[in-house]
Amino acid sequence: MLQLQVIRKDPKIVKEKLLKRNFHDVQIIDTILELDEQIKVALNEKEQIQGNINTLSKETGILMAKREVEKANEIKESVIVLKSKLTPLSEKLEKMEIRLKNMLVTIPNLPSEKVPQGKNAADNLIIREGGIKPILAPNALPHWDLIRKFDIVDFETGAKITGSGFPLYKGAGARLQRALIQYFLDYNATAGYTEYIPPFMVNEASAFATGQLPDKEGQMYFMPEDNFYMIPTSEVPITNIYRDTILRQDELPIKMTAYSPCFRREAGSFGKDVRGLNRVHQFEKVEIVQITEAEKSYEALDEMVSHVEQLLHSLKLPYRILLLCGGDMGFTSALTYDFEVYSAAQDKWLEVSSVSNFENYQSNRLKCRYRDENSKMKLVHTLNGSSLALPRIFASILENNQLENRILLPEVLQNYMGIQEIALHSH
Repeated sequence: MLQLQVIRKDPKIVKEKLLKRNFHDVQIIDTILELDEQIKVALNEKEQIQGNINTLSKETGILMAKREVEKANEIKESVIVLKSKLTPLSEKLEKMEIRLKNMLVTIPNLPSEKVPQGKNAADNLIIREGGIKPILAPNALPHWDLIRKFDIVDFETGAKITGSGFPLYKGAGARLQRALIQYFLDYNATAGYTEYIPPFMVNEASAFATGQLPDKEGQMYFMPEDNFYMIPTSEVPITNIYRDTILRQDELPIKMTAYSPCFRREAGSFGKDVRGLNRVHQFEKVEIVQITEAEKSYEALDEMVSHVEQLLHSLKLPYRILLLCGGDMGFTSALTYDFEVYSAAQDKWLEVSSVSNFENYQSNRLKCRYRDENSKMKLVHTLNGSSLALPRIFASILENNQLENRILLPEVLQNYMGIQEIALHSH
C-alpha cells in the first residue's frame, strides 16, 4: 500500500508514475488528498472538543472540592453538550478513515525509475539469453503427448478426482517432481536461505498484507466457513511471518525459502496456451523471499536474479530474462524480472519465474519495520522470486531432452532421481 506521505509530498509525480504502469484512474489521487484534508479538519475539531472537555472536567473537580456544587453542575452541563458533539464527529471521522484506506488499497505500487514504458508483454525488454536451444527430431512431441507416451502424468484421472487443471503425477513423473523440489530447496539453502514449510492456507489479514487482497480476490480459492484462502504461492505465508514486527538492523537481510503447492483459479484461461502443464489450477513451486534494509533492496534484487539464472543454467535449459514494462507489472511490484525457458517442441518461451522488488509497498501493509543505526524506525523492503515454478520446468525438461524412447535427465537431477533417464515403462 502506498504511504499517504508519498502522495502528499508530490501528487504530480505519483500520477505520472501510475500512468507509466497504465493505471488511468489518477483522479483518485486528488480525491484522496481532498479526503485527507477533511480528515485533518475533523481531527483538529475533535482534539479541540476533547481538550475543552478535559479542561472543563478539571474545573469541575476543583469546584466540587471547594463545594461550589452549583457552578460545578453548570460546567457539567457544558461537558455533556460537548460530548454530544464528540460522538457523531468520531463516527464521521472513522468512516472517512475507512474510506481513505479503501481508496489507498486500490492503487498499485509505483514503478521504479528503471521500469521501461509499455502497455503489455510485447513491450517487455529482453535483458539477456542463456543456454543452447536444442535441435529436435522432426517427429518430436510436445510435453502433453510425451507424458501420455511415458505414462507419467494423468490428466484424465486428475479431472475425475477434482476437475480440469489438477494433474495427477505418477511413477517417474512423481519422482521428477520430488527431485526438482528437493534440488531447488538444497540449492537455495546453500545460498543462505532458511527453509520453511508454511501453512498452505492463510487468513484474510495475511492475504491483504502481501497484496493478494483486494487485487487478486477472484483468482484465489476461498473457504467462506473459515474465512481462509488457499495460497497462490508460499510468498504469502512466509512473508507474513514478519507481519506486525519490529526488527533490528543486524537481523537484516532475512532470506527465506519454501516449497508449497500453489492454488490459482486462473479464471478466464482457455485455448492452446493452457494445454498440458502450461497453465493448471494446482502446481508446485519453490519460492525465495528476502526482507532487507531500504537502501540495499536493489542490490538484493540483483543477487536474486543471478541466483535464479544460475539455477536455470544448472538445468541446462535455454532461458531468457525480461525486464517487465510498466503495463505488464504485477500490482504490488516496483520492478520485476521475468525468466522464461524455451520449450523446443512447442517452439515458444514459457515463464517459469518472476523476481520482484516491492520496496515498502508490502511492508507498509505488513507493518514490518526496523530500527536503523540512529534508532529511527523505517519500513523494510520485501522481495520475492520463484526458484522455481515446476510445471513449465517439468514440461521443458521433457521436451528439450527427448529422444525416441527415452528422456535424458539433467545431470544435476540424476542423483536425486537415482536414474539418468526416463525410459518407456520406467516407474
